[in-house]
Amino acid sequence: MRIKRGVNAVKKRRKILKLAKGYFGAKSKLYRIARQAVMKSLAYAYVGRKAKKRDFRKLWIARINAGCRLNGLSYSKFMYGLKLAGITLNRKVLADMAINDANGFAALCETAKSKLN
Repeated sequence: MRIKRGVNAVKKRRKILKLAKGYFGAKSKLYRIARQAVMKSLAYAYVGRKAKKRDFRKLWIARINAGCRLNGLSYSKFMYGLKLAGITLNRKVLADMAINDANGFAALCETAKSKLN
């Protein structure tokens, strides 16, 4: 009895066309073009996930720096002062404090200043 291979090929094509759903024109209808579009999309998605991390870190640093300047410090001196004080808060938490808890952030700035002198 011979083995027919059609099922797997159809499954493979259906999977790609499902991923390409919503693309414009032939990119969502024709397998070969849809495959190219999906490959490119997945590559962009991978790059985007990496860029997102960079963008958020940049945003947090800008927010921390703004909070530091209000308290008479630069970002780098603040971070160094925290390191000397043994305070290990990540930038995400520090940025949140700078925006939502000004008093707590000011206390951290004072701690960092005292360790620098």
